[in-house]
Amino acid sequence: MATYKKRGYKPKTKEEVVVETEENSTTAEVFNTLDETASRTEDFVAKNQKYIFIIIGAVAALVLGYLGYNEFVSKPAQEKAMNDMFHAQKHFDEAVSGVASDSLYTLSLEGSGGKFGMLDIIKEYKGTPAANLANYYAGLAYLNLKDYKNAVTYLDAFTIEDEIHAAKAKGLIGDAFMQLNQKEEALDYYKKAAQMRTNDYTTPIYLQKAGITALDLGKASEALGLFKSIKENYPESTEATTVDVFIGKAQAMSNK
Repeated sequence: MATYKKRGYKPKTKEEVVVETEENSTTAEVFNTLDETASRTEDFVAKNQKYIFIIIGAVAALVLGYLGYNEFVSKPAQEKAMNDMFHAQKHFDEAVSGVASDSLYTLSLEGSGGKFGMLDIIKEYKGTPAANLANYYAGLAYLNLKDYKNAVTYLDAFTIEDEIHAAKAKGLIGDAFMQLNQKEEALDYYKKAAQMRTNDYTTPIYLQKAGITALDLGKASEALGLFKSIKENYPESTEATTVDVFIGKAQAMSNK
């Protein structure tokens, strides 16, 4: 335990002399250790400063390179991609309105009048948000053109954090698989769509689609669980208004 000693205090006993000598010795050893450590550090820096500067320079170059890429490469590429995509998107929007939709969906994919289509955007601006969005448009266009295999390919390449569109993309892949009569795959994607982004809009929609598909596959128990989830967790949804009918069908099938 440390004790306070007045100024001018001198040890009077042999034991006190020994204690004070040990304390002074310990303090000296601590400072000597610090001096040695500092000296070794200085020696290390002096001997290796060339490599240290190289490492620091490399890190700085990576940071500046990343910032520079974003500012001078990525951003301009994205802006140019969105400008080039405008014409294709216009065709797509016109197709949705129902006027000569098949030909307009094709134009939105392939382009016209020397302007890029969605497929060109995907190829020329790979890695940009515009190319990612073009995958979604292309998937929808192929779905409407009844080219379900290409619809699956492009919708599956689309990624987004938005909870509505992320779930919708998976659900649309399920729709495409249903049209291809690949019901197991459709069920899988409907369940993914229901589970990946839980919300009151898309979740009950895809729970219902998954339940109906499960019934179609003879999986009554699984279908019953999906329908009950709508009833218990989404009672205010549109799907909940008819879910009792589907629950009855699933129960009847289970009892056979």
